[in-house]
Amino acid sequence: MQMQHQFSVPVPVDVAWKALLDPERVAPCMPGATLTKAEGNEFAGSVKVKLGPVTLLYKGTGTFKDVDEAARRVVIDASGKDSRGSGTAAATVAAVLTPEGDTTAVTVDTDLKVTGKPAQLGRGLISEVGGKILNQFAANLAKRLTEEEPAAPAEEAEAEAPAASGAAATSADEKASWRVTPAGSHDTAFTSTAKEEPARKADAVVTGGAAPADEAIDLLGTAGAPLLKRLAPVAVAVVVLGFAFRIIRRRRRRR
Repeated sequence: MQMQHQFSVPVPVDVAWKALLDPERVAPCMPGATLTKAEGNEFAGSVKVKLGPVTLLYKGTGTFKDVDEAARRVVIDASGKDSRGSGTAAATVAAVLTPEGDTTAVTVDTDLKVTGKPAQLGRGLISEVGGKILNQFAANLAKRLTEEEPAAPAEEAEAEAPAASGAAATSADEKASWRVTPAGSHDTAFTSTAKEEPARKADAVVTGGAAPADEAIDLLGTAGAPLLKRLAPVAVAVVVLGFAFRIIRRRRRRR
């Protein structure tokens, strides 16, 4: 099924573009998603989905198939399978970023193939639910990026300080040598080359999420009003049939 959704984030297009290409920054913003691996153009993770009383866990992989920096367009191929083996999901996602002053508009075109229980929701409802989930993602991403942006100048000043006062350093073990990380590698602005570096980097990945990793996407809860609208005609039909059945039974008894 083909779907298109749009959202915007309150940061310049350059900032949004770098974030979009960094799975460690964007994955925690997606409801129900947990990133388990990111290496080169490939990444792996899981998505927890709640469908009524049933919780499904999809594990899969993704690949940055095409990255066009000039056009600010990225294409991602992703696929996953329910851990119980009862359903699959595969998608090709193309996202285009357009600058709008100090904000960025994002258009997302998705070619989705779903099997199993989620497929029973139907194309229209899946598209509506997908739009709401994407809005949650956009809100989380906007919050994350706006919180990161103001901290940059202060961190840059802090990074320059050791270079200016290098003679005043005490010892090699006590001194942390700071360097700027390449764009898109981590969500922290700087990493330490001191002995405590692994712990700090691990904390940045684990605690950087906008929502708990084990929080599942509640499809029926997210559907809300759209689902009720679709079920309403069915409910009315059932009620009408029930009344008709009662009337017929009463007439037969009178005879």
